[in-house]
Amino acid sequence: MVTLKDYQGGETAWCPGCGNFGILVAVKKALVELGISPHEVLMVSGIGQSSKLPHYMKCNLFNGLHGRTLPVATAAKLVNHRLHVFAVGGDGDGYGEGGNHLIHTIRRNIGVKYLVHNNQIYGLTKGQASPTSDLGFVTKSTPRGVVSTPLNPISLALALGASFVARSFSGDVPHLVQMIKEAVNHRGFALIDILQPCVTFNHLNTYSWYKERVYKMGEEEGYDATERLAAFKKAQEWGERIPIGVFYKEERPAFEELFPAIEDMPLVNQKIEPKQFERLIKEFM
Repeated sequence: MVTLKDYQGGETAWCPGCGNFGILVAVKKALVELGISPHEVLMVSGIGQSSKLPHYMKCNLFNGLHGRTLPVATAAKLVNHRLHVFAVGGDGDGYGEGGNHLIHTIRRNIGVKYLVHNNQIYGLTKGQASPTSDLGFVTKSTPRGVVSTPLNPISLALALGASFVARSFSGDVPHLVQMIKEAVNHRGFALIDILQPCVTFNHLNTYSWYKERVYKMGEEEGYDATERLAAFKKAQEWGERIPIGVFYKEERPAFEELFPAIEDMPLVNQKIEPKQFERLIKEFM
């Protein structure tokens, strides 16, 4: 039987009150409730405060370059598709530096679950504006306020044809646990945009600010998460009311299911003849 203690990692270096703590707790609880053991999990991250999350868990992890989380996660899932692969990053890492990788990971529908800690600021580098910072938001890099239109990750994912798109709030751990569980059980790529207050550098989008605005779409009568146009409409809501929950989901084959060579056995378990590489090198050279 899997317990929270099985996932207990080392001491954290986050600021007291950081929204990342709620995400860490939710990830562990979701995995325990699903009965997934640490050796069955791989956490891949890039650079940022959010990307430290795998270090505070007991499981397989790969900490790579800024914005390059998804290529590594994709490779890992193809090599061992029976592994539960999570990509972890912030709004800068995922929507800024890694934006191009996000586009093509969505297109492939690889079975990676992407947890984006969206605090609307660069936390590790001390408070610069990020791709999701609101218009007019004053930061060290935008002393006169942000003038660029903020990226809407939900709309972007829907437009690109993502098969699972959700949003949650790190101040509501039970809701986030449910979203993670649904993402894990989903066939293919899943994006969860997680609203995560930064208590040190973002004094606008605080816990109280979010709690006054977020509402759960699952409690709305008649909302159908299989209707893409309805999801687009919901994705435009921001400001006085902010919806959280599953915006859209559809069932279709995952990328790793399309390769007969790994259908019966993960690539990592297959016996590879070294001379095969020599033939390949000669063929392509």
